Amino acid sequence: MSGRTKLILALTVLALFVTAAALLPIPSPAGLRAWAAETGPATPLVFFLVYSVLTVAPIPRTVFNLAGGLLLGATTGIVVGILATTVASGLSFALSRALGRDLVTRHLHRAKVRAVNDRLSDGGVLAITSLRLIPMVPFAPFSYLCGVSSVRFAPYLIGTALGSLPGTVAVVVLGDALTGETPPALLICYAVFAAAGAVGLLKVFRRKARPEPESSGEEELPASAPAS
Repeated sequence: MSGRTKLILALTVLALFVTAAALLPIPSPAGLRAWAAETGPATPLVFFLVYSVLTVAPIPRTVFNLAGGLLLGATTGIVVGILATTVASGLSFALSRALGRDLVTRHLHRAKVRAVNDRLSDGGVLAITSLRLIPMVPFAPFSYLCGVSSVRFAPYLIGTALGSLPGTVAVVVLGDALTGETPPALLICYAVFAAAGAVGLLKVFRRKARPEPESSGEEELPASAPAS
């Protein structure tokens, strides 16, 4: 597949994702409960599959985590939420790497592109975890960015799971927030997660900026023998 074909396909997929995120309706709590009653014991599995697939598009995970708390309870909702988050992030990563990695590679000679790529790839698990902790960093677009960068898959997936865990737990436990208002406790949790993510990123930047010891390149000459 040529680079131009990949670019066109990537833009088409992105447009479909954005359209889906904008047009898909958000069901009401009553509608969710009715759906769960009809689905019966298969509700956790079906919910996991829907969550994993739909959040590959830029649809906020908060909606699914709230629904998970409402329908599945705290424990099952957290387990399903983390598993679905990890699967969705892996799918997003693989899709963007397959379609967009070549395009970014051709622009790595540009300072800004290379700087972003190096920060993500060199930061490893800590960088991914820190950015996932910050609620303002959108889940799906960040997954796409990691996919086209040089980030390795294993650190990316581990960092995603670790960084997504606190927010998932908080939102699932506060699943009754589907009343339409965001509870103050949830806002406090978001602020704490953002602060933790900022601290982690600061450590990544400081580690990256730390100068490496440079050798003088001069070899020590042996002392000359005293003149007789």
